[in-house]
Amino acid sequence: MEKTNIGVLGAGTMGAGIAQVAAQSGHATVLVDVNAEQLQKAKAGIEKVLARLVEKGTKTEAEKTEILGRLTYASSIADFVDCGMVIEAIVEKIEVKHSVFKEMEAVVSEDCILASNTSSLSIASIGSVLKNPSRIIGIHFFNPAPLMPLVEIIPAVQTSEEVLSSAKTIIDSWKKITVVCKDTPGFIVNRVARPFYGEALRIYEEGVADFATIDWAMTHIGGFRMGPFTLMDYIGNDINYTVTETVFAAFYYDPRFKPSFTQKRHSEAGFLGRKTGRGYYNYAEGSTLPEPVKDEVLGRQIFERIIVMLINEAFDALFLNVASRKDIDLAMTNGVNYPKGLLAWADDLGLPFVLEKLEALFAEYGEDRYRPNVLLRRMVVAN
Repeated sequence: MEKTNIGVLGAGTMGAGIAQVAAQSGHATVLVDVNAEQLQKAKAGIEKVLARLVEKGTKTEAEKTEILGRLTYASSIADFVDCGMVIEAIVEKIEVKHSVFKEMEAVVSEDCILASNTSSLSIASIGSVLKNPSRIIGIHFFNPAPLMPLVEIIPAVQTSEEVLSSAKTIIDSWKKITVVCKDTPGFIVNRVARPFYGEALRIYEEGVADFATIDWAMTHIGGFRMGPFTLMDYIGNDINYTVTETVFAAFYYDPRFKPSFTQKRHSEAGFLGRKTGRGYYNYAEGSTLPEPVKDEVLGRQIFERIIVMLINEAFDALFLNVASRKDIDLAMTNGVNYPKGLLAWADDLGLPFVLEKLEALFAEYGEDRYRPNVLLRRMVVAN
């Protein structure tokens, strides 16, 4: 069976990564960017990655040559003319996306799928400018695209069943783990993961513990690969803060997603994390990371407070049919490497325990952010 030609718009890290995955999966792939320098950088980057795979023995020289032969680099959207699916991976600005989607639709065939790799914008809104909005879909990869197994597939209210089915079949054939979710802010991962950062920042702001102790609690007791502050420094405080702010605004300022002044100030100060040499921690040469307070009782309190908030968010996504139980847990274990799916974790801890912790927080603070989800309450009542 002949494989669909794939187009990728935007040769940044994400676009180049998606193009590499498509070419490795046997598709003729066109990577388009108006910036010639960016295009050249993407080409050199892909060649370097494939050369490393040959060195490691996971690819042969012949396979590398074949993959590179499937890739075309171009500077015009007109080069998408023969593509059956185009994935846009450019700047997160709705007006820019509207402009390029109109341009792409004028070039491609009537049955070409037009997809966006957006992590924070509405797929329905992106598709609203198309003459045939039933061809729009969200296909959200995680960085780095060649290594991260998860892809969120987001049909808009306009998306046809055929487009959803075809897009999912193509991405499944790339050996990715796909989850289908509703077109709601943050989709699954960026929505459900907010308390991992937000509650950790709140615990710090209340003076309960410092950054290192909170990180230690989540890695040592929770089994997470990175604590929230190490992870925010890794992602970049500017990026993480912007996602939080976007999700907060998109949810009509729901207090559950309220951003933190601590993170805003770090971002404003240019303490963006590893990429600037300073974030919540100092990464300058010769500096040492602070030692955590290894108090098991305190650590357990921190872990339990953050984990019940995460579980509550997963319950909210399930209650509002954002995705299935299976897909919510798959998304969190494969998109952000959680040691366990949050709904499975809730079963392990016991739903009455989770509800009791949330009710205690809600009673103490009187804030909506701690309000237990109604589905969790119903399940505890129904035993």
